[in-house]
Amino acid sequence: MLVAVVTVDQVGSRGAADLVDPALGELADIPSVRAFERTAGDEFQGVLDDPDALARVVEHLLRGDEWSVGIGFGAVDLPLPTSARAGRGAAYQRAREAVDAAKGGPWGVCVRGPDSERAGALEAALWLWAALLARRTPGGWEVADLLDSGASHAAAARSLGVTPPAVSQRARAAGIVEGRRARELASYLTARLMDGSEG
Repeated sequence: MLVAVVTVDQVGSRGAADLVDPALGELADIPSVRAFERTAGDEFQGVLDDPDALARVVEHLLRGDEWSVGIGFGAVDLPLPTSARAGRGAAYQRAREAVDAAKGGPWGVCVRGPDSERAGALEAALWLWAALLARRTPGGWEVADLLDSGASHAAAARSLGVTPPAVSQRARAAGIVEGRRARELASYLTARLMDGSEG
């Protein structure tokens, strides 16, 4: 089974606050083979082997336009060091290529893997997902976060001080159902990549 190395670089960091430490805190509870950590400057990296976890990471990073995200699938040299940034192998090389390519891409995310067709399919799905999430307003994210945490429409309405029909309207405008399907598709395509073989 292959792993995914995710390399993330902050966009426009020279003229903006350093967002790496807050991002690391927000991603800390997502299961990983090696936890995300700062590699150098405004870049951080982690190693994942769970398709659902990768989808959660990508969704979090796509919430804004602050990051270039490179995802590299492949083998890693074993034993894997305790630090994500100390690892080596094909997945690391591909993640580096991917994050460099993501900096010039339309949605700031790029995928590289031993199976270029499967990697391309996942990248296409992530671009479509990113286009959907880019239209989501702060109010839409409020509703999405509440519903994803397990709250009912009625509970979300009470929390936001609005009516249940208003929550339903916001959910439709935010594309929450479509976003969940995109997350499922990303997980499925990731699983297909991870189930492949290197070389």
